[in-house]
Amino acid sequence: MIKRRAFAASLLAAIPAVGLMGTLAVAQDLRDITFVQPSPSAINSFPVFVAIGEGYFAEEGLNVTVEAINGSGAVLQALSAGQAHFGRPGPGPLIAARSRGVDAVHIYNVAARSNFGIAVQQDSEYQSVEELKGKVIGTGTADGAEVGFARNVMSSVGMTAGTDFEFLTVGDGGPATAAFLNGEIEAYSASTADTAILNQRGMAVRDITPAEFGRFFGNGIATMADTIANDRELVEGWSRAFARGHAFALDDANRETVLKHLAAGNPQEGEDKEFQSALFDAVRSKTIPTDEAEHPGWYPASVWEEWQEALVAGGEISAPLDDLSAIWTNEFAAIGSEAVGK
Repeated sequence: MIKRRAFAASLLAAIPAVGLMGTLAVAQDLRDITFVQPSPSAINSFPVFVAIGEGYFAEEGLNVTVEAINGSGAVLQALSAGQAHFGRPGPGPLIAARSRGVDAVHIYNVAARSNFGIAVQQDSEYQSVEELKGKVIGTGTADGAEVGFARNVMSSVGMTAGTDFEFLTVGDGGPATAAFLNGEIEAYSASTADTAILNQRGMAVRDITPAEFGRFFGNGIATMADTIANDRELVEGWSRAFARGHAFALDDANRETVLKHLAAGNPQEGEDKEFQSALFDAVRSKTIPTDEAEHPGWYPASVWEEWQEALVAGGEISAPLDDLSAIWTNEFAAIGSEAVGK
């Protein structure tokens, strides 16, 4: 069972570094950098672990350490504190952080198709999100991307948290199952991985999210604006390696190699090969670019606007940002795409 680690006083001591150099020899002049992810799952950040295992980061002169912390809020905190160079937060938490002055920028749209949904138990009477009025929706974290997504969905049907329904932080995996069984929650805002884990562990759930929310992209790669301005070579090198790792993992011919890299990144996920394979399929499917995308990692401006509108409607931010376009860019994903094409 995958468990999320609390955000420790010293982030860099949170968990051991994982799989740094793949099959390449460790060079003495590689630059050490840190990537933070909102849960310990290697599968959820699979392009990073593949790029590590295949040596793509090493080819860019980078020695990547991966740290797992608890949710998108903690990821953004680590970035703004200078404890990490890159992270994988959700769009909702990023917009909210920017409204508080955290100058983070999304540079690669990893979950190009929505990787969140509002799930209920398979035999539940609930068939639509409208029926959750007055009910409790569980979440894995208090301020993760799944919370912003659920606010978005519920506000679309005229409901506001704290007035028309309640959120309850219950964790994921076993704790979420217990919350369902104990009647603490009627629904659960879950990532694709969370839903797969629940179903695999015997808690059958089904998604009641309206189909139109499939366009709402999920967590992506972020860094600080100062890093882009002052350390552009780093951001370009990261982007090339990450895009190559993503492309390698999307090729079915590389499947067994990819799963080995992911097992090296998180051995616990690799213990059950059948489950690991199914979870990888579910997560990978959400990273395939949409038809409108100009290249992998591409962000649609219109959906950023919709994310912001949902946050304003839900009271997570008091007003729209002065310049929403400043919090995301397609420039580095395009650089990564060029590297894949070579």
